[in-house]
Amino acid sequence: MQKQDCFYLGTIVKKYSFKGELLVKLDTDNPKQFENLESVFVELHQKLIPFFIKKSSLHKSELLRVHFEDVDTDADADALLKKNLYLPLDLLPELADDKFYYHEIIGFDVIDTNYGAVGKITSVIDHTAQPLFCIEKIGYEIFIPIIDEFLVKVDKPNKTITVTTPEGLLTINE
Repeated sequence: MQKQDCFYLGTIVKKYSFKGELLVKLDTDNPKQFENLESVFVELHQKLIPFFIKKSSLHKSELLRVHFEDVDTDADADALLKKNLYLPLDLLPELADDKFYYHEIIGFDVIDTNYGAVGKITSVIDHTAQPLFCIEKIGYEIFIPIIDEFLVKVDKPNKTITVTTPEGLLTINE
């Protein structure tokens, strides 16, 4: 399995017991949907390795307590600390038409209700306090915060996102 075919599920943050159990900080608003997984991919040495799950349960509502097959000792668990977990993209829950996953809007055209065509989304920057659309406009990039107040319409079939941005935001880099 290749990383581009997967989505980030979370990170193993600490050990739970001396018998190989681990706690995973999930990157989701709905941890319950991942409570009964059969397996996950763990990123080890820049490769995704499948790990099968003996048992799992939610711990304090936002952490997933996991016991992997063949991870039965403290040393086995230590080797997995701080590792990222992934699942295949086809396991992502279906979203409503006006919602989107960041990976699926790459290549969408952005149209501003006041200024017309803005450009094409080349990436989403989500490691900042506010996620941003990174939009390629001839000769430069434009960054638009992904906030509900700016989003007017998401048209998945036509691969367009309509926004209304404040005056000056689109011309700041010109």
